[in-house]
Amino acid sequence: MDFHPHSARILLVGAGPGAADLLTLRAVRALAAADVVVHDGLVGDEVMALIPAHARRISVAKRRARHTLAQDEIGDLLIAEARAGNTVVRLKGGDPFIFGRGGEEVDAALAAGVPVHVVPGISAANGAAASTLMPLTHRDHASMVSFVAGECRGLAEQNWAGLAGKGRTLVIYMGLAGAAPIAEKLMADGLAPDTPVAVIERATQVNERLVTSLLADLAGLVEREAIASPALIIVGDVAALPAARAKLKETTCLVC
Repeated sequence: MDFHPHSARILLVGAGPGAADLLTLRAVRALAAADVVVHDGLVGDEVMALIPAHARRISVAKRRARHTLAQDEIGDLLIAEARAGNTVVRLKGGDPFIFGRGGEEVDAALAAGVPVHVVPGISAANGAAASTLMPLTHRDHASMVSFVAGECRGLAEQNWAGLAGKGRTLVIYMGLAGAAPIAEKLMADGLAPDTPVAVIERATQVNERLVTSLLADLAGLVEREAIASPALIIVGDVAALPAARAKLKETTCLVC
């Protein structure tokens, strides 16, 4: 399907994991056409720099227990701006349809009769994995990968059985604040305390950081390293691969 940014009044655009050169060409075209950009707080600075000077910027940043606007109010804002004749880009970190509430905003636009288009982005999980040389699936380590939201409302009642363990990789979004109960839940469900874990902070950006430990130490790791959002938690054998590969690289360089 041919894509014309102005044919849809609302464009939900995936900003990717942070680095501007990981944007799709379609995302760049959408930004160039924007009259208004309604953006999350976790969109990378490099991507924000690509917003045209003429476009109005409206932040709807969300932090734990502190939202600029409620989700239904964001939908109302997008519709109001579109009805005013603007091309509205809703700029979201990662991909709009992976924990981005893109589905809710599409529903709101369609219910209001406003044309909407979704521009996918590289998800935070895919970007973080590639940037740290950590395959989420690997024939020797994991044949299954699951994505979960780590917000802890009702965590005890959630069923995470089978999401983590031998041959599986678990990627946890929004899990920093709940690192302790998340680790406790996984261990209570039978996951070994010495299961490798990794936390990737600001993936793909110049100040990216990767720290690794074991599941039993997850909360301690987050606290010791003062890890801040945006960050992902990865649980499973693949979380140990970057450290092993770094050692291999050092050995190779010494030989050279």
